[in-house]
Amino acid sequence: FEGTRAAPGRPARAAVVAGLNNRPVLMARPGWSQPTTGAAVAKGFATYDPDVRMAGIVLNRLGSERHRKLCSEAIETLGLPVVGAILRDPTLNLPERHLGLVQAGEYADLMTHLDRLADMVEKSLDLDAIMALAAPFSPASGSFEHALQPPGQRIALAEDAAFTFLYPHVAAHWRQAGAEIVPFSPLADEAPVQNCDVCWLPGGYPELHSGSLAAATNFRAGMARFAETKPIHGECGGFMVLGEALEDAAGETHAMLGLLGHSTSFAKRKMNLGYREARLRVACPLGPQGALIRGHEFHYAQMIATGNDEPLADLADGQGNPLGASGYRRGHVSGTFFHAIARSA
Repeated sequence: FEGTRAAPGRPARAAVVAGLNNRPVLMARPGWSQPTTGAAVAKGFATYDPDVRMAGIVLNRLGSERHRKLCSEAIETLGLPVVGAILRDPTLNLPERHLGLVQAGEYADLMTHLDRLADMVEKSLDLDAIMALAAPFSPASGSFEHALQPPGQRIALAEDAAFTFLYPHVAAHWRQAGAEIVPFSPLADEAPVQNCDVCWLPGGYPELHSGSLAAATNFRAGMARFAETKPIHGECGGFMVLGEALEDAAGETHAMLGLLGHSTSFAKRKMNLGYREARLRVACPLGPQGALIRGHEFHYAQMIATGNDEPLADLADGQGNPLGASGYRRGHVSGTFFHAIARSA
């Protein structure tokens, strides 16, 4: 139920999205140490918003069969079906790091772990009951009317362990609109294909690979050559790589592309998190001058040198409160700390 306050018809909370789209909600939460009090909390979730239909509950991280029985009985007396109960098992945990889970492509023996998770789900959840709860709804219609437009016909996209955070819906719409995405790997010292129209450096974990990126001479030369005549945009991690230098967690500084003049540090960590609205001061791969772009910011890196480049956009938070100038531009190169999600309605 938490989220950014928004105008009517523009949801910014998971519960509102579920209500507007007539989606039944399956709530998964740890079992309560006080089962009856937990049932009261569950009732609050189920009745707080009449537009939100709580279809069932999955109890997670239970301590024992007795714990499962007590929690289930307390909740089901309210008329809420318990359709699954998962006992605590530390072997099922997924490894985490800053910004969330370790990426799937980096997880050793991923398929074995997924098989263990599938076995747990089959054993612990009533899948037939869950599918039955999901069946009786009619989805609301949607559109890509306000999606980010393709920044070019052929888009060179950095894609490897250092560059992983491009929203799938963004890439999907680019393809649906007829654009071709041409991936390349900076960590493999690959440069963007020069006959592409634009280069995009998405977010990711460059701070974990800054030494390799600094040593990738072909990547560095190819990016400089591309920037001479064609647009390049970087967001979050990609923005950090476009700058002069990046200080890693150990305090070691690595030279980055130098296509923009700022420098960033991961050694001096501070979380930056929230929805953002950006009014573009100039045209760039995000959109035309004056366009309002909605997105989010989520990073621990800080700016330690600003350089002398022109600001790219005027930034506000999710409520429209001004945050000042954000991002930089120089020639054909632009970058921001925020991830673009869509154009404003």
